[in-house]
Amino acid sequence: MTLKIPPAIAAIAPDGNLTLRQKRRFFIDLVKRRVQPGTGSGIEFLRTRTADHEWPDLREILKGIAWVVVGSVATRAYMPELVTNDFDILIRHRDTRRVETKLRAAGYRKISGGSAHAIRYETGEGRIIHIIPSREHWLNDALANPAHDTAQYPIIPLSYLVLLKLTTNKMQAWADVSRMVAQAPDAIRAEIRDVIAQYSPEDLHDLEALTLLGEKEFEMPANQKISMPKRKRKIKK
Repeated sequence: MTLKIPPAIAAIAPDGNLTLRQKRRFFIDLVKRRVQPGTGSGIEFLRTRTADHEWPDLREILKGIAWVVVGSVATRAYMPELVTNDFDILIRHRDTRRVETKLRAAGYRKISGGSAHAIRYETGEGRIIHIIPSREHWLNDALANPAHDTAQYPIIPLSYLVLLKLTTNKMQAWADVSRMVAQAPDAIRAEIRDVIAQYSPEDLHDLEALTLLGEKEFEMPANQKISMPKRKRKIKK
């Protein structure tokens, strides 16, 4: 059975095959039409930062090698923690062999992957680690200036995490960008904009749109605004 292409999508891509940016723009426009101030999660929840889910601690194992956590686990440094099965770390491509040697020495077992793609290792407890070798021009800066979550894991700086998520073909990744950037201080927002302008300028418009949508989530609905109690008027006798 051939699925009928919805008119809203056919107007953009008659064959229904949206490009990554077309798909993201469609997602943004859809959310724009439906978002209302304060319709997201509670503000107190949005501001929580936890590291409740345990992941392999590679800090001692990979001592002497620069690496940062990316992917869904990295978001917990900038927004409420997500439930995920993936623990992704980014390394320099030239460090791939050293990283693999250290992981094997620590008792980790290689499952799949090669130096040109993500490499999967399994811990003795059955947890999966994705090693992502990279040659990106911005990698040195990202590795030299990591952020840290509440467990003190080295986390990729928000500006580069946003860059990665904007180029991911997943709606959850774009929603993450919206929520993380909306909570970022002005100075960090400026850094994010500079990084996107340098490495992916075509995405600046969508970055601004996603930021606006995230800000809406932090607004309080009009019917819930706190008002000061009215003072009782004294009645003159």
